[in-house]
Amino acid sequence: MQTAQQSSKQDILEYLLKHTQASALELADALEISVQAVRRHLKDLESEELIVNSANLQTGTGRPQHIYKLSQQGRNSLRKDFVDSYGDFAVSLLDTVAQTVGREQVSMILRLQWQRKAVEYHQKLGTAPLKDRVAMLVELRKAEGYMAEWHPVESSDQRFIIAEHNCAISNVAESFPSVCGHELEMFAAVLPDCTVERTHWIINGEHRCGYLVQSRKMK
Repeated sequence: MQTAQQSSKQDILEYLLKHTQASALELADALEISVQAVRRHLKDLESEELIVNSANLQTGTGRPQHIYKLSQQGRNSLRKDFVDSYGDFAVSLLDTVAQTVGREQVSMILRLQWQRKAVEYHQKLGTAPLKDRVAMLVELRKAEGYMAEWHPVESSDQRFIIAEHNCAISNVAESFPSVCGHELEMFAAVLPDCTVERTHWIINGEHRCGYLVQSRKMK
């Protein structure tokens, strides 16, 4: 069971994963704890090499403002929390299959797996209003190890952004990037009355995967 201090440190790491960087004041406001407590946590996290102090910004005549980011070690620590622990085994298994039947056959197998997942999701989402289906889809993704969230675009009930701040299948995606295309196809199949476009991609070096979901009624 996490202590309050451990929970706050975890919250800081997850905030930096989502927002790329932040000052102690921004973290205190977002997490609703004191700046002094945040600075203590940041000092500990920096000593553990989970974060780095990326810049010193001088704000007027006051003290310099330190900006913090996740280190690679910090990203890896979160990855252990969210990513399937069998990821390495999955990659090894797929490599073996590829050596046996070829990479094209592996791509076909992965596509079939995502089609199966799409049917599973679609049955759970049913025919609820789009906003409710997007919210349920994000909850399903979170249950599978994705640090996912959603929000409407400009208060619309017909356009939404789904963001995933980690990749629960990153090991597989690095070795078999076609899986990301199948994943996009899966989202489109789950929401057949919508268009789904990728807006951000972790594989391209961005800090999240993002998808724009838009009702076809707006076309």
